[in-house]
Amino acid sequence: MFSYRHAFHAGSHADILKHLITIQLLRYLQEKPGALSIVDTHAGAGLYNLQDGFAAISQESAGGIVRLQDHLASASASVPESISDYLTCVAIENATESTALYPGSPFIFARLLRPQDRLRLFELHPNEIDILRSNINQLNRAKQVDVYSADGFSRLKGLLPPPSRRGLVLIDPSYEDKQDYRNLESCLEEALTRFATGCYAIWYPVIARRESIALADRLGTIAKAHQRSWLRAELRVENAPGERRLQASGMFIVNPPWTLHNHLKDALPILKKALGLDSGASYTLQSGEA
Repeated sequence: MFSYRHAFHAGSHADILKHLITIQLLRYLQEKPGALSIVDTHAGAGLYNLQDGFAAISQESAGGIVRLQDHLASASASVPESISDYLTCVAIENATESTALYPGSPFIFARLLRPQDRLRLFELHPNEIDILRSNINQLNRAKQVDVYSADGFSRLKGLLPPPSRRGLVLIDPSYEDKQDYRNLESCLEEALTRFATGCYAIWYPVIARRESIALADRLGTIAKAHQRSWLRAELRVENAPGERRLQASGMFIVNPPWTLHNHLKDALPILKKALGLDSGASYTLQSGEA
């Protein structure tokens, strides 16, 4: 159960897609002055050293954030706003031009908190939770962040609806346990029953597993049953049958802001070009109305 460590995948192409989208969701929701409740159900350690430990072993950042930065440095075209916002969030953690530290979603969220916002982080891994607490405590907004050693799937319902009736929830399990797929669907179903107008961002791997292949359609069915709009974005960097490393991932957003589709329409072609490893590189962008 505790074999998964996100540090292995820090700064990968999957992280780029996930974090670029969550930053745009947060930016949009913060356009209104009302307090915002943010929940990260599977937080990880929060901050990762790409040149040490698990991240250095896997080197997934070389095909992710490093590859993207190198591509943009050599390109003459302008950078879309969503990619620029994402790179700014990464640069905040690095005093030099090199990218040694990579922020996970807890750090990205915490850095962008306004005084009226609240962030709640859940993590079950016995090692990750201690690192997460230590990392969060070094931030200026640490008093606005609650860190729980608990199951985010089961604890989410107790936080909904938030007092302000404004919320963003990131659900990002490892999916190493097949039960994560079933737990995710149950979690989303219950969350929408309690707080139908919340914004829910769900990351998922695109792999040759029955549960994964069916997941986006099943999430769409849940959103439709609750009369909620949705957006689905997937990024594939290669198509190499038999290769064990993750080649594609997706984000499914329930109640997406109207601006997100256009942001991704501009960003996904560039991410495909920058991160694609073979002719099988592709992206998907779909949406459905309530």
